[in-house]
Amino acid sequence: MKEIKTVGVIGAGTMGLGIAQVSAMAGYPTILFDANPDAVNAAFKTIEKNLDKGIERGKVTQAIKSSTLQNLTSVAELNLIKADLIIEAIIEKLVVKQQLFAQLEKVNSTNTILATNTSSIPITQIAATLKRPENVVGLHFFNPAHIMKLIEVISGAATSQQVVNQLTSFAKNIGKTPVNAADSPGFIVNRVARHFYVESLKIVEEGVSTVEGLDRLMEASGFKMGPFKLMDLIGVDTNFSVTTSMFNAFHQDSKFRPSRIQQQKVDAGHWGRKSGKGFYTY
Repeated sequence: MKEIKTVGVIGAGTMGLGIAQVSAMAGYPTILFDANPDAVNAAFKTIEKNLDKGIERGKVTQAIKSSTLQNLTSVAELNLIKADLIIEAIIEKLVVKQQLFAQLEKVNSTNTILATNTSSIPITQIAATLKRPENVVGLHFFNPAHIMKLIEVISGAATSQQVVNQLTSFAKNIGKTPVNAADSPGFIVNRVARHFYVESLKIVEEGVSTVEGLDRLMEASGFKMGPFKLMDLIGVDTNFSVTTSMFNAFHQDSKFRPSRIQQQKVDAGHWGRKSGKGFYTY
């Protein structure tokens, strides 16, 4: 397994652009791809804004901004993504991720590591249909990826230890704190954090408190952001998808039951900040 020198990121949404940013900031030539060209253009603009905010706060220098932008490129076709490490941050659907990795396997070397930013789908399932499942690993960033330090490095049943070691080193190289996790539903953080959302939603469903009241309470207790503000930031649809996935993975255990309130928000297209309306209006 050769050293990681180049990085590819598939998906130019909130998570993908953040991953591309931290990779490029750490000095890795980074290629960004999205099926929607407009998403890539928007991602580059957001990355530049993020860097400018970093400069304002004294966290980033002009030189770092320049080198980061120089390290970032994009391609118009998926088959042009060739790198030592490719990280996908696309829709949370097993078949779509399997198809993506199968296509990337065909055009990349036998040493290319395929990492998934999935927050709920088992790594073993994603790797099951591939020719080189030993190269598949979970690399779960947290939103916003360019700020949050934690990364879960998740081993599937077939993932080689060498790949895990390389990804653990990569995480440190991009300024993150890696935690190794086994391949179980929700891994570590989402399994623990699920009840931060689920119980809050149950309290609102039962009329015990309001969205605003719960957020104020949790923030007064020391949380930087209440559960409903956080769901709006992550994406109400994304959060609901993860809860549903875990509910099914744990054989419909009632403690993971998705909320009817959240289902209604998703059906109405009230997905949070990205749609302009979620539990709050933006």
